[in-house]
Amino acid sequence: MSEAPRPDQAADATSPKPPMRDSLVAAAFQLFLERGYEQTTVDEIVALAGVGRRSFFRYFPSKEDVVFPDHERCLAEMNDFLGDDSGQGGDGGADDPVARVCDAARVVLRMYAENPTFSVQRYRLTKKVPGLRTYELSVVWRYERALAEYLRGRFAGRRDGTLRADVIAAAVVAAHNNGLRSWLRSDGQSDASAEVDHALAHVQQVFGSDPDLVGPAQRPTGKSAKKTADDDVVVVISRRGAPMWRVVQEVETALGRDPE
Repeated sequence: MSEAPRPDQAADATSPKPPMRDSLVAAAFQLFLERGYEQTTVDEIVALAGVGRRSFFRYFPSKEDVVFPDHERCLAEMNDFLGDDSGQGGDGGADDPVARVCDAARVVLRMYAENPTFSVQRYRLTKKVPGLRTYELSVVWRYERALAEYLRGRFAGRRDGTLRADVIAAAVVAAHNNGLRSWLRSDGQSDASAEVDHALAHVQQVFGSDPDLVGPAQRPTGKSAKKTADDDVVVVISRRGAPMWRVVQEVETALGRDPE
């Protein structure tokens, strides 16, 4: 007697069989959701997928890697995007390095948005398993490092170029993750692009203007805050080396706000 088809198998025998890699991911997450991540073994995953144990390790070095199957591809795509300086990004392209890295973050977002159900399932699973959270942080660090390396090249020779590159890269990753988590917390029901665009807009607002393009004659030299009646602009000059909390306090005072 032939074995009855499983419920997840297509009724049409002519339907193409999913690639082995996709079958392993699907089998793994089915078991993770049913039994829990820690309770699921690689042997159980390959048995459900109908492949050998060797096939699993051909695609995934560890059980953690099957939870993040597309990050290697996505990282390569993001690096290709950053390396294509002939292209123009959605918010300024290669001519604006800050806009460029923001657009690079959107390349990562597309990976999540193309499969909302899987992304939400992974988000929930990662929240429950500390080891997966640690693994995810290592993946995020690789994205941040790639962005920083690109910006270091663009800011080479500029004042505080390396520092600026590292700070902007960290800010882009933080903004992307903030918008991404907002979308995931909505179970994928909100607009992922709108969430991330809103967060990245803050990065471009803060870092989009390049201080190295401002000549010495244009930089103010006074020691007090000045407000122009025409443009309602406040300029605060602080001594070099002043702690950031003091600078912020001076800005808020100049704006007429209570620093507390």
